[in-house]
Amino acid sequence: MEATEEPKEEVVAKPAKPDHAAFNSLLGKYVNAAGNVNYGGLKNDEAKLDTYLAELSENAPQSDWSRSESMAFWINAYNANTLKLILKNYPVKSITDLHGGKPWDVKWINIGGKTYSLNNIEHDIIRPRYKDARIHFAVNCAAASCPPLPNKAFTAANLNSLLESRTKSFIRNGAYNTITADKVMVSKIFDWYGEDFGDLKNYLNKYATTEIPAGTDIEFKEYDWALNKQ
Repeated sequence: MEATEEPKEEVVAKPAKPDHAAFNSLLGKYVNAAGNVNYGGLKNDEAKLDTYLAELSENAPQSDWSRSESMAFWINAYNANTLKLILKNYPVKSITDLHGGKPWDVKWINIGGKTYSLNNIEHDIIRPRYKDARIHFAVNCAAASCPPLPNKAFTAANLNSLLESRTKSFIRNGAYNTITADKVMVSKIFDWYGEDFGDLKNYLNKYATTEIPAGTDIEFKEYDWALNKQ
């Protein structure tokens, strides 16, 4: 009798872990130190952003990824897709001009065969899964009052140091927060997401250069939704 070959077991390749180098290059080229974006220039390089977004779509985080790897992935996914949303509608004066003022609720982002909105990524994945208030200074909503977009991508290696430096620089930046001995007016982010920060005075005092005395009232600034463009 003729020998028959044993059927070979199909090997299913695991999704790769993106190194985010392509996104890092785009951010370094089109985002300045203040976090403002050269959208016109980025529009000319939109194909490179599309390639990166396709890489994210095809390589969703897996259960064997480290916390830092998956957290960096989702932060970059949020920021890269926000940039894409602006480019799809560019020129635009404000992200709030899109989709009836609720662009964050629209499901259009495909990652790992699932479709997400920006709000899904932030409020259903990043916030509840990682429970780290510093993410509010990492994700960027393309508005002037948003914590500045970093001009580098998040990676597993730089995640903690970058989260820490972004948080410190935002809280100490007088353009976003006024913290003096007799007046405290801070970003509306601290009001909207108060539950993430716990005791707000204690949180601010960890990073501010001027300590906020007990009993001091904290006020919140108006939010400027103008596009964060150069």
